[in-house]
Formats: sequence, C-alpha cells, structure tokens
Amino acid sequence: MAENGAAQENQVAKHQEVGHKSLLQSDALYQYILETSVYPREPEPMKELRELTAKHPWNLMTTSADEGQFLSMLLKLINAKNTMEIGVYTGYSLLATALALPDDGQILAMDINRENYELGLPIIQKAGVAHKIDFREGPALPVLDRLVEDKNNHGTYDFIFVDADKDNYINYHKRIIELVKVGGVIGYDNTLWNGSVVAPPDAPMRKYVRYYRDFVLELNKALAADPRIEICMLPVGDGITLCRRIS
Repeated sequence: MAENGAAQENQVAKHQEVGHKSLLQSDALYQYILETSVYPREPEPMKELRELTAKHPWNLMTTSADEGQFLSMLLKLINAKNTMEIGVYTGYSLLATALALPDDGQILAMDINRENYELGLPIIQKAGVAHKIDFREGPALPVLDRLVEDKNNHGTYDFIFVDADKDNYINYHKRIIELVKVGGVIGYDNTLWNGSVVAPPDAPMRKYVRYYRDFVLELNKALAADPRIEICMLPVGDGITLCRRIS
C-alpha cells in the first residue's frame, strides 16, 4: 500500500507541471518530452531554480522547462549577445538566456517585482552569470521610451523576450520593433493563452484568462499583419510567437 501511495504521489507531483503550460492533449506525451529530451539536458542551476519556483504561490507564471530549452537553443543559433527580457518573475527564462549567451553577453531585464527576482538571484549568482544581467525594477514602458528616444539604441538588440502584462503587449511591440536589429528576433510568450484563443466567447474560463484573452487576440492579429516582421507561432509551453525583423 505504501508503494502504491508513493507511486500515486509521484504521479501527482510530476503532473503539477503539465496542465497549464502544455497545449498537448496528452499529459503522458508531454511528460515523455520532458523526461526524454528536457530534464536529462537541463543545467543543474535551472533545475534548482525550477524546483524552487514550483513552491511559489504564483508558479503558474514561470516559463516551462521545454520552453527554456527552446530559448537556449534559439539564442545559440542566432548568436545572440545583446538581449532584453520584459517580465522576469523568479528568472527561469532569464537564467536560460544568461547561460546561453557568451561571457560578455548582456541582458536588460525588467520586472515590477524585485522580490520575485531576488528569490532566484542566489542561484543565478551561483551559476556565475549574474554579471550579464542588468535588472530594472518597475514598469517597462518608461524604460523602453527612454531607449527609443536615443537613436543609438535603435537596431541594437539581437533578441527580446516578452512575458509580462498581456494588455501591454501591443504597446511593447510598438517600441521594441525599433530596438531589435534587422534579422533579430522578438519572442512573445503566451500567444495561445491556455488555448482560449479558439474558445467560444461564452466558454467557461478563469477570470484572468478571460480578461487577457482579447489582448492576446489583438496582438496575434497585429503581428500577422505587420510587414516589418516574419512570424512563426509555436505550440511550445503556452504558445510562443517568434518575430524576425526584416525591415
């Protein structure tokens, strides 16, 4: 009986990380991806930060492990060096980025909550990559406005990752499209928003999902029509749309 209980407990623990962050219909298939491809290659500091974040009451906000692996691969493929992250939380995707960048790489990281960032900071420091991070506490829009004002900042970022307040995604896009270089990439997280983007208007959904759904739909429509970028929407995590600036 004890063995049975332990097995059930292990199953529950494993599947806490599945539902909200994977759009795959099969939990078992997602678990297969994690255990076959992601976890065996996950750097120890990222595992430590993922497990720490899982205990936080807002752990729903974290980047999934498979998306962290994807971002790491992408950054290396495009030889990113100067990057930006809007929305940090405890820093799982930030750590993935910092580990992927060369030693002289830089990340401008912004979040309204320093306390959450500082939960993960000791792990980031222990990993030896804290020197790559310039963390700014507070709303991102004023920082972006200052950057855009100075023409020297235009086209200087190789990669920008946005995982913050969905109602401002359009406002972020208007600014960061000026800051990312031609050939550079912007990643918008949560663009399939729990699958709600295809749900009927009267479908039952959590209040926060319903509230932000229209903003996500607005963003997706705007990105699809923006001639300055090529886009690719991927069902990784909660959906991520990659935008490559072409003009």
